[in-house]
Amino acid sequence: PFQTLTAPAPFADETSCQCRAPHEKLTIAQARLGTPVDRPVRVYADGIFDLFHSGHARALMQAKTLFPNSYLLVGVCSDDLTHKFKGFTVMNETERYEALRHCRYVDEVIRDAPWTLTPEFLEKHKIDFVAHDDIPYSSAGSDDVYKHIKEAGMFVPTQRTEGISTSDIITRIVRDYDVYARRNLQRGYTAKELNVSFINEKKYRFQNQVDKMKEKVKNVEEKSKEFVNKVEEKSHDLIQKWEEKSREFIGNFLELFGPDGALKQMFQERSGRMLQAFSPRQSPSSSPTRGRSPSRSPSPPWVFNKASPPSSPKAASASLSSMSEGDEDEK
Repeated sequence: PFQTLTAPAPFADETSCQCRAPHEKLTIAQARLGTPVDRPVRVYADGIFDLFHSGHARALMQAKTLFPNSYLLVGVCSDDLTHKFKGFTVMNETERYEALRHCRYVDEVIRDAPWTLTPEFLEKHKIDFVAHDDIPYSSAGSDDVYKHIKEAGMFVPTQRTEGISTSDIITRIVRDYDVYARRNLQRGYTAKELNVSFINEKKYRFQNQVDKMKEKVKNVEEKSKEFVNKVEEKSHDLIQKWEEKSREFIGNFLELFGPDGALKQMFQERSGRMLQAFSPRQSPSSSPTRGRSPSRSPSPPWVFNKASPPSSPKAASASLSSMSEGDEDEK
Protein backbone atom coordinates (compact mmCIF):
# COMPACT_ATOMS: atom_id res chain seq x y z
CA PRO A 1 0.00 0.00 0.00
CA PHE A 2 2.83 2.44 0.74
CA GLN A 3 4.50 1.64 -2.57
CA THR A 4 1.62 3.14 -4.55
CA LEU A 5 2.19 6.48 -2.84
CA THR A 6 5.98 6.69 -2.88
CA ALA A 7 7.02 5.01 -6.14
CA PRO A 8 5.56 4.23 -9.58
CA ALA A 9 3.61 1.02 -9.93
CA PRO A 10 5.64 -1.89 -11.35
CA PHE A 11 5.06 -3.52 -14.70
CA ALA A 12 3.59 -7.00 -14.64
CA ASP A 13 6.29 -8.45 -16.91
CA GLU A 14 9.02 -7.19 -14.60
CA THR A 15 7.73 -8.67 -11.37
CA SER A 16 6.20 -11.93 -10.18
CA CYS A 17 2.73 -12.33 -8.75
CA GLN A 18 2.51 -11.25 -5.11
CA CYS A 19 -0.11 -13.86 -4.14
CA ARG A 20 1.31 -16.34 -1.63
CA ALA A 21 -1.87 -18.18 -0.69
CA PRO A 22 -3.52 -20.58 -3.17
CA HIS A 23 -5.65 -18.62 -5.60
CA GLU A 24 -9.20 -19.82 -5.16
CA LYS A 25 -12.13 -18.33 -7.01
CA LEU A 26 -14.02 -15.72 -4.94
CA THR A 27 -17.59 -14.55 -5.13
CA ILE A 28 -18.50 -10.88 -4.88
CA ALA A 29 -20.12 -11.47 -1.49
CA GLN A 30 -16.92 -13.07 -0.17
CA ALA A 31 -14.80 -10.25 -1.55
CA ARG A 32 -16.98 -7.61 0.08
CA LEU A 33 -16.54 -9.29 3.48
CA GLY A 34 -12.77 -8.94 3.17
CA THR A 35 -9.90 -11.32 2.66
CA PRO A 36 -6.67 -12.04 4.52
CA VAL A 37 -3.79 -9.65 4.04
CA ASP A 38 -1.81 -12.18 2.02
CA ARG A 39 -4.80 -12.81 -0.26
CA PRO A 40 -6.08 -9.49 -1.64
CA VAL A 41 -8.84 -9.41 -4.21
CA ARG A 42 -7.19 -8.99 -7.58
CA VAL A 43 -9.22 -6.47 -9.61
CA TYR A 44 -8.45 -5.82 -13.28
CA ALA A 45 -9.30 -2.66 -15.26
CA ASP A 46 -8.26 -2.06 -18.84
CA GLY A 47 -8.44 0.73 -21.37
CA ILE A 48 -6.59 3.00 -23.78
CA PHE A 49 -6.05 5.86 -21.28
CA ASP A 50 -5.13 8.40 -23.96
CA LEU A 51 -4.66 11.94 -22.60
CA PHE A 52 -4.95 10.59 -19.05
CA HIS A 53 -7.45 12.79 -17.18
CA SER A 54 -9.55 12.92 -14.03
CA GLY A 55 -12.25 10.67 -15.50
CA HIS A 56 -9.71 7.87 -15.87
CA ALA A 57 -8.38 8.44 -12.35
CA ARG A 58 -11.86 8.37 -10.82
CA ALA A 59 -12.67 5.09 -12.57
CA LEU A 60 -9.48 3.54 -11.21
CA MET A 61 -10.23 4.88 -7.75
CA GLN A 62 -13.62 3.14 -7.82
CA ALA A 63 -11.99 -0.09 -8.98
CA LYS A 64 -9.44 0.13 -6.18
CA THR A 65 -12.06 0.73 -3.49
CA LEU A 66 -14.63 -1.88 -4.59
CA PHE A 67 -13.50 -4.24 -1.84
CA PRO A 68 -11.85 -3.71 1.56
CA ASN A 69 -8.64 -5.46 0.52
CA SER A 70 -7.87 -5.23 -3.19
CA TYR A 71 -4.92 -5.26 -5.58
CA LEU A 72 -5.54 -3.25 -8.77
CA LEU A 73 -4.03 -4.38 -12.05
CA VAL A 74 -4.45 -2.04 -15.04
CA GLY A 75 -4.10 -3.28 -18.61
CA VAL A 76 -3.10 -0.79 -21.32
CA CYS A 77 -3.48 -1.68 -24.98
CA SER A 78 -0.59 -1.11 -27.38
CA ASP A 79 -0.56 1.39 -30.26
CA ASP A 80 -0.97 -1.28 -32.94
CA LEU A 81 -4.02 -2.80 -31.27
CA THR A 82 -5.57 0.59 -30.47
CA HIS A 83 -5.09 2.01 -33.97
CA LYS A 84 -6.58 -1.15 -35.43
CA PHE A 85 -9.78 -1.25 -33.38
CA LYS A 86 -10.32 2.33 -32.16
CA GLY A 87 -8.21 4.87 -34.01
CA PHE A 88 -5.18 7.09 -33.81
CA THR A 89 -4.07 8.22 -30.35
CA VAL A 90 -2.51 11.49 -29.21
CA MET A 91 -0.11 9.82 -26.77
CA ASN A 92 1.98 6.83 -27.77
CA GLU A 93 1.93 3.60 -25.80
CA THR A 94 5.04 4.42 -23.75
CA GLU A 95 3.55 7.70 -22.61
CA ARG A 96 0.28 5.99 -21.74
CA TYR A 97 2.08 3.26 -19.76
CA GLU A 98 3.97 5.86 -17.74
CA ALA A 99 0.82 7.87 -17.07
CA LEU A 100 -0.79 4.79 -15.48
CA ARG A 101 2.29 3.94 -13.45
CA HIS A 102 2.08 7.29 -11.68
CA CYS A 103 -1.57 7.03 -10.66
CA ARG A 104 -1.83 6.49 -6.91
CA TYR A 105 -4.58 3.86 -7.17
CA VAL A 106 -2.65 1.51 -9.50
CA ASP A 107 -0.68 -1.40 -8.02
CA GLU A 108 0.52 -2.99 -11.26
CA VAL A 109 0.49 -2.12 -14.98
CA ILE A 110 0.10 -4.76 -17.70
CA ARG A 111 1.57 -3.57 -21.00
CA ASP A 112 0.18 -4.67 -24.36
CA ALA A 113 -3.07 -5.85 -22.81
CA PRO A 114 -5.44 -7.88 -25.02
CA TRP A 115 -8.50 -6.26 -26.59
CA THR A 116 -10.73 -9.14 -25.53
CA LEU A 117 -10.04 -10.95 -22.25
CA THR A 118 -9.39 -14.66 -22.60
CA PRO A 119 -9.55 -17.33 -19.88
CA GLU A 120 -5.79 -17.87 -20.32
CA PHE A 121 -5.09 -14.19 -19.63
CA LEU A 122 -7.34 -14.19 -16.55
CA GLU A 123 -5.65 -17.32 -15.22
CA LYS A 124 -2.14 -16.05 -15.92
CA HIS A 125 -2.64 -12.89 -13.83
CA LYS A 126 -4.94 -14.58 -11.30
CA ILE A 127 -7.68 -12.01 -11.84
CA ASP A 128 -10.75 -12.26 -9.61
CA PHE A 129 -12.93 -9.47 -11.04
CA VAL A 130 -12.96 -7.05 -13.97
CA ALA A 131 -14.01 -3.44 -13.33
CA HIS A 132 -15.48 -1.25 -16.05
CA ASP A 133 -18.50 0.97 -16.63
CA ASP A 134 -21.70 -0.96 -17.27
CA ILE A 135 -22.37 0.56 -20.71
CA PRO A 136 -22.02 -2.16 -23.41
CA TYR A 137 -18.71 -1.65 -25.22
CA SER A 138 -19.11 -2.74 -28.83
CA SER A 139 -15.86 -3.42 -30.66
CA ALA A 140 -14.01 -6.05 -32.67
CA GLY A 141 -17.24 -7.43 -34.12
CA SER A 142 -18.89 -7.91 -30.73
CA ASP A 143 -21.83 -6.06 -29.23
CA ASP A 144 -20.15 -6.13 -25.83
CA VAL A 145 -16.56 -7.27 -25.30
CA TYR A 146 -17.30 -7.83 -21.59
CA LYS A 147 -20.34 -10.06 -22.19
CA HIS A 148 -18.59 -13.34 -21.29
CA ILE A 149 -17.09 -11.69 -18.18
CA LYS A 150 -20.55 -10.63 -17.03
CA GLU A 151 -21.91 -14.12 -17.65
CA ALA A 152 -19.12 -15.61 -15.55
CA GLY A 153 -20.01 -13.36 -12.61
CA MET A 154 -16.63 -11.64 -12.66
CA PHE A 155 -17.80 -8.17 -13.78
CA VAL A 156 -18.02 -5.27 -11.28
CA PRO A 157 -19.45 -1.99 -12.65
CA THR A 158 -18.02 1.50 -12.07
CA GLN A 159 -19.52 4.90 -12.81
CA ARG A 160 -18.40 7.16 -15.65
CA THR A 161 -17.51 10.78 -14.91
CA GLU A 162 -19.74 13.03 -16.96
CA GLY A 163 -18.31 16.06 -18.72
CA ILE A 164 -14.78 14.75 -19.25
CA SER A 165 -13.40 12.26 -21.75
CA THR A 166 -10.56 11.89 -24.22
CA SER A 167 -12.95 12.63 -27.09
CA ASP A 168 -14.10 15.84 -25.37
CA ILE A 169 -10.51 17.04 -24.98
CA ILE A 170 -9.68 16.28 -28.63
CA THR A 171 -12.85 18.13 -29.68
CA ARG A 172 -11.69 21.22 -27.78
CA ILE A 173 -8.29 21.07 -29.49
CA VAL A 174 -9.84 20.72 -32.95
CA ARG A 175 -12.30 23.53 -32.24
CA ASP A 176 -9.58 25.92 -31.07
CA TYR A 177 -6.92 24.67 -33.48
CA ASP A 178 -5.95 28.16 -34.68
CA VAL A 179 -5.43 29.40 -31.14
CA TYR A 180 -3.13 26.51 -30.21
CA ALA A 181 -1.23 26.72 -33.52
CA ARG A 182 -0.60 30.43 -33.00
CA ARG A 183 0.47 29.84 -29.40
CA ASN A 184 2.98 27.13 -30.34
CA LEU A 185 4.37 29.21 -33.21
CA GLN A 186 4.92 32.01 -30.74
CA ARG A 187 6.69 29.60 -28.37
CA GLY A 188 9.22 28.55 -31.01
CA TYR A 189 7.70 25.58 -32.81
CA THR A 190 8.20 25.53 -36.57
CA ALA A 191 5.44 25.41 -39.13
CA LYS A 192 6.73 22.01 -40.25
CA GLU A 193 6.40 20.58 -36.75
CA LEU A 194 2.84 21.90 -36.54
CA ASN A 195 2.01 20.79 -40.11
CA VAL A 196 0.99 24.37 -40.95
CA SER A 197 1.16 25.70 -44.52
CA PHE A 198 3.26 28.73 -45.46
CA ILE A 199 0.21 30.97 -45.90
CA ASN A 200 -1.32 29.92 -42.58
CA GLU A 201 2.01 30.45 -40.84
CA LYS A 202 2.17 34.05 -42.07
CA LYS A 203 -1.45 34.57 -41.15
CA TYR A 204 -0.90 33.23 -37.62
CA ARG A 205 2.23 35.32 -37.13
CA PHE A 206 0.38 38.43 -38.30
CA GLN A 207 -2.46 37.64 -35.89
CA ASN A 208 0.08 37.23 -33.09
CA GLN A 209 1.48 40.68 -33.87
CA VAL A 210 -2.02 42.14 -33.86
CA ASP A 211 -2.70 40.51 -30.49
CA LYS A 212 0.54 41.96 -29.11
CA MET A 213 -0.49 45.43 -30.26
CA LYS A 214 -3.91 44.97 -28.69
CA GLU A 215 -2.27 43.91 -25.46
CA LYS A 216 -0.01 46.96 -25.51
CA VAL A 217 -2.96 49.26 -26.16
CA LYS A 218 -4.85 47.59 -23.35
CA ASN A 219 -1.91 48.07 -20.98
CA VAL A 220 -1.60 51.73 -22.00
CA GLU A 221 -5.32 52.24 -21.41
CA GLU A 222 -5.09 50.65 -17.99
CA LYS A 223 -2.06 52.75 -17.07
CA SER A 224 -3.75 55.90 -18.36
CA LYS A 225 -6.83 55.09 -16.29
CA GLU A 226 -4.63 54.65 -13.22
CA PHE A 227 -2.89 57.98 -13.97
CA VAL A 228 -6.21 59.78 -14.42
CA ASN A 229 -7.52 58.31 -11.18
CA LYS A 230 -4.39 59.47 -9.34
CA VAL A 231 -4.68 62.95 -10.87
CA GLU A 232 -8.34 63.13 -9.86
CA GLU A 233 -7.49 62.12 -6.31
CA LYS A 234 -4.72 64.73 -6.12
CA SER A 235 -6.94 67.39 -7.71
CA HIS A 236 -9.63 66.69 -5.12
CA ASP A 237 -7.04 67.08 -2.37
CA LEU A 238 -5.74 70.31 -3.91
CA ILE A 239 -9.27 71.71 -4.28
CA GLN A 240 -10.05 70.93 -0.66
CA LYS A 241 -6.81 72.57 0.49
CA TRP A 242 -7.47 75.57 -1.76
CA GLU A 243 -11.00 75.92 -0.35
CA GLU A 244 -9.66 75.77 3.20
CA LYS A 245 -6.95 78.34 2.43
CA SER A 246 -9.41 80.58 0.58
CA ARG A 247 -11.82 80.51 3.51
CA GLU A 248 -8.98 81.39 5.83
CA PHE A 249 -7.82 84.21 3.53
CA ILE A 250 -11.34 85.65 3.19
CA GLY A 251 -11.82 85.49 6.95
CA ASN A 252 -8.54 87.32 7.58
CA PHE A 253 -9.42 89.90 4.91
CA LEU A 254 -12.81 90.58 6.48
CA GLU A 255 -11.28 90.86 9.92
CA LEU A 256 -8.89 93.50 8.59
CA PHE A 257 -10.92 95.37 5.91
CA GLY A 258 -14.52 94.53 6.82
CA PRO A 259 -17.13 97.04 8.08
CA ASP A 260 -16.15 96.24 11.64
CA GLY A 261 -12.57 95.37 10.87
CA ALA A 262 -9.41 96.27 12.69
CA LEU A 263 -8.28 98.71 9.98
CA LYS A 264 -11.44 100.82 10.31
CA GLN A 265 -11.14 100.95 14.08
CA MET A 266 -7.48 102.00 13.80
CA PHE A 267 -8.39 104.72 11.23
CA GLN A 268 -11.15 106.04 13.47
CA GLU A 269 -8.78 106.23 16.45
CA ARG A 270 -6.14 108.09 14.45
CA SER A 271 -8.65 110.53 12.92
CA GLY A 272 -9.97 111.27 16.42
CA ARG A 273 -6.49 112.07 17.62
CA MET A 274 -5.85 114.37 14.66
CA LEU A 275 -9.09 116.27 15.28
CA GLN A 276 -8.14 116.76 18.92
CA ALA A 277 -4.75 118.05 17.84
CA PHE A 278 -6.25 120.66 15.41
CA SER A 279 -9.09 121.82 17.69
CA PRO A 280 -8.00 121.70 21.37
CA ARG A 281 -10.53 122.07 24.17
CA GLN A 282 -11.26 125.53 25.80
CA SER A 283 -9.41 126.32 29.03
CA PRO A 284 -11.57 126.23 32.17
CA SER A 285 -13.15 129.47 33.60
CA SER A 286 -11.36 129.09 36.92
CA SER A 287 -7.91 129.42 35.33
CA PRO A 288 -5.91 132.60 36.42
CA THR A 289 -5.86 135.70 34.18
CA ARG A 290 -2.81 135.87 31.95
CA GLY A 291 -0.49 138.86 32.36
CA ARG A 292 -0.76 141.54 29.80
CA SER A 293 1.98 141.82 27.31
CA PRO A 294 3.92 145.15 27.67
CA SER A 295 4.02 145.58 23.91
CA ARG A 296 0.25 145.60 23.60
CA SER A 297 -1.66 148.80 24.42
CA PRO A 298 -4.32 148.51 27.06
CA SER A 299 -7.80 148.03 25.79
CA PRO A 300 -10.14 150.96 26.34
CA PRO A 301 -12.45 150.50 29.23
CA TRP A 302 -15.48 150.41 27.05
CA VAL A 303 -14.29 147.42 25.02
CA PHE A 304 -15.62 144.24 26.52
CA ASN A 305 -14.06 140.90 26.15
CA LYS A 306 -15.89 139.12 23.38
CA ALA A 307 -14.77 135.76 24.53
CA SER A 308 -16.39 136.29 28.01
CA PRO A 309 -19.26 138.85 27.93
CA PRO A 310 -20.80 139.94 31.23
CA SER A 311 -23.33 137.53 32.36
CA SER A 312 -25.57 140.26 34.03
CA PRO A 313 -25.90 144.15 34.49
CA LYS A 314 -24.45 143.91 37.97
CA ALA A 315 -21.39 142.19 36.65
CA ALA A 316 -21.04 144.88 33.98
CA SER A 317 -21.21 147.70 36.50
CA ALA A 318 -18.70 145.88 38.68
CA SER A 319 -16.31 145.60 35.83
CA LEU A 320 -16.68 149.32 35.00
CA SER A 321 -15.97 150.33 38.58
CA SER A 322 -12.91 148.17 38.68
CA MET A 323 -11.68 149.69 35.48
CA SER A 324 -12.18 153.23 36.85
CA GLU A 325 -10.26 152.35 39.99
CA GLY A 326 -7.47 151.07 37.85
CA ASP A 327 -7.33 154.31 35.93
CA GLU A 328 -7.13 156.28 39.13
CA ASP A 329 -4.26 154.16 40.26
CA GLU A 330 -2.46 154.73 37.00
CA LYS A 331 -2.94 158.47 37.43
